[in-house]
Amino acid sequence: MANKDYYEILGVNKSSTKDEIKKAFHKLAHKYHPDKNKGDDVKFKEVNEAYQVLSDEQKRAQYDQFGSAGPGGGFQGGFDPSNMGGFDFSGFQNGQNFDMGDLGDIFSDFFGGGARGPQARRGRDISTEISIPFADSIFGTVRRILITKTGTCETCHGSGGKPGAKQVTCSQCNGKGQIRETRRSLIGSFVTTRTCEVCSGTGTVPSEVCETCRGAGVKRMEEEVEIRIPAGIENGEMIRMTGAGEAVKKGTSGDLYIKINIANHPQFRRDRQNLLMNLEIKLSEALLGAERVIETLDGSVTVKIPEGIASGTVLRVKEKGVPQNRSKRGDLMITVTVKIPTKLSRNAKEAAETLRAEGI
Repeated sequence: MANKDYYEILGVNKSSTKDEIKKAFHKLAHKYHPDKNKGDDVKFKEVNEAYQVLSDEQKRAQYDQFGSAGPGGGFQGGFDPSNMGGFDFSGFQNGQNFDMGDLGDIFSDFFGGGARGPQARRGRDISTEISIPFADSIFGTVRRILITKTGTCETCHGSGGKPGAKQVTCSQCNGKGQIRETRRSLIGSFVTTRTCEVCSGTGTVPSEVCETCRGAGVKRMEEEVEIRIPAGIENGEMIRMTGAGEAVKKGTSGDLYIKINIANHPQFRRDRQNLLMNLEIKLSEALLGAERVIETLDGSVTVKIPEGIASGTVLRVKEKGVPQNRSKRGDLMITVTVKIPTKLSRNAKEAAETLRAEGI
């Protein structure tokens, strides 16, 4: 590796920090690890060798000064599994535990979590969608839907055992709840642990299995779910119901996600916390003013149209819009359009002529 650019190998520059070098090493170690399908043992060793130098302040200073890891030239020590980034791999050959150090998160991807403890089991998240009327999206509502999912067995309540059956030691893991495995790779042997699939990490199993779910603790079922839709929800929003997803034996249920689709309204539109609508008025109403009764989502209201109103003017009806909280709502915004008649009677024409004569 003498005369090779360690910075180029890791894809960093000379001003990179120690954390940036570490992140670059992790990324490349993931990419070239020999146990992966497209791994490269040679490049993996090169990446590791470069990291040995650049992660050590003294070696890095020597490399920057002399172009190698030391004044004598060349990398001192070559690829040394016992000194892989300061990690103790001395116990590889006899199958003992070792200190994963900074590489723990890399090797965990290949060997199921390394020396980490058992992970809590969690059921699968599921999703569905429903459609609601426009008014329900403004004021909120409660809907009930029927979903098919994997749920907890009602007979054994998820234990997988026959009601009244005793718990006995799991023969698969001998009551430990974990299975230890030794795997070999090009750089040594790894001792890993995983949760026992038979007892789900508890170390015990029922002496007799449940006849309803055959020991699974869960089964496919239909369940009615009550969905509380909050006031002011917007189209496309998701409601998350924690624990309403699919169940798993001796674990936590997943979540249920409901996408809300809101039907269009023939009269109203929404703009954040305000409701919008159009109101067409007669020319005489625009000139002389008027009062119009309109139907809102809250019922009938009377709107005063001022004299001389122009087409396109927006009238505001306060607190008839979308609820923002328990005490405040948006407004109803009414865009006025003046309808111009295409045909006029004789009297209307005479009145129009009079207006023109007066410069109106």
